[in-house]
Amino acid sequence: MIKETLRDLSMEKAPGPHPSFTVFDLLRAIELIAKKEPIGRGKIADKLEIGEGAVRTLIGRLKDSKMIVTSKPGCSLTEKGSELWNEIQLIVPQKVRLMENDFTFAPYNVAVLVRGRSTKITHGLEQRDAAVAAGARGATTLVFKGNKLGVPMVSEDLSKDFPLAFKQITGLMRLEENDVVVIGSADDLKKAEYGALAAAWTII
Repeated sequence: MIKETLRDLSMEKAPGPHPSFTVFDLLRAIELIAKKEPIGRGKIADKLEIGEGAVRTLIGRLKDSKMIVTSKPGCSLTEKGSELWNEIQLIVPQKVRLMENDFTFAPYNVAVLVRGRSTKITHGLEQRDAAVAAGARGATTLVFKGNKLGVPMVSEDLSKDFPLAFKQITGLMRLEENDVVVIGSADDLKKAEYGALAAAWTII
């Protein structure tokens, strides 16, 4: 439901301009608008690092779908938009930036927690490829099972093999059985974040 809704909003519609934003821009915009205070178009453009024209189209799509309302102070979620955001948070409850550690391989690293999706992970290659397609250097997929955080084909217990990374991740994230953590790594923060979201997208 979430994927279909966001995909439909980000797809080209005829007649009309071809959208110059991605589904991850849309996801980030909803996250920004979900804050307590209304947010203006210019600030959304700055945060997403895309042009105001693209943001205008994005906001128009959200408004037409009754996800947001606009006013002089800025954009706010409607009840329908809040319901979508709550659904997203149930599946993807946390997104945090990680400092470089014994497990990272790029200057910028963002971890996304995906709740209860461990059965959808095999070797983590699909997640890595999705992250690369989104502009990241790659992605690392971790699975929390049996009270252990492991990486397919790399480590059965991160706490023993990569203690610094384990301490950092578990200190920032509230893990539950069968959760998945995907870490996007890149040369800038946006690519790391979108890489992590693209990797997470494959198992939502």
